[in-house]
Amino acid sequence: MKRLHRRSFACAVALVVAAVSAGCRDNQDPQGADALWARVSQSGYRQWTRARAYPKREPSFTLHGGSVEIFLSPALAAARDGKAPLQQFPDGAMVVKEGYSGTSDDLAIVAVMEKRAGEWYFAEYSGDGEALFSGKPKICVDCHEARKNQSDWLFTVELPR
Repeated sequence: MKRLHRRSFACAVALVVAAVSAGCRDNQDPQGADALWARVSQSGYRQWTRARAYPKREPSFTLHGGSVEIFLSPALAAARDGKAPLQQFPDGAMVVKEGYSGTSDDLAIVAVMEKRAGEWYFAEYSGDGEALFSGKPKICVDCHEARKNQSDWLFTVELPR
């Protein structure tokens, strides 16, 4: 009986997780997200500079996976390393974060932030490039807004001051 109860509970949890995952997508700009994915996936971003706090894949305690790798576009790395103080990163700056399931090599998500016209554009993709979130999804904005005044919405890169 206990075994049946555990299985029922596990199935219920799996159904809730699946329903929440399917219902939590917020792809506000499908065409823009697809165009960004094409640029990012062809950019060779894995050769970009890594965030200093993430020189290799590191454990993560965020929604982006059990472990992450974080890459900075040349525009973002140059601005970060510049001598001039900045209030925000320049247009064209980009962060790409790969999220992995637990400690495995299974790529679960790729999250991208790109600076456009002075504001951040958010996109998150499944491991195979399907857009899940794009534009200014509430879940992204609500989390990153905590860093708005400290580091222009970024958690892993500080503005030069």
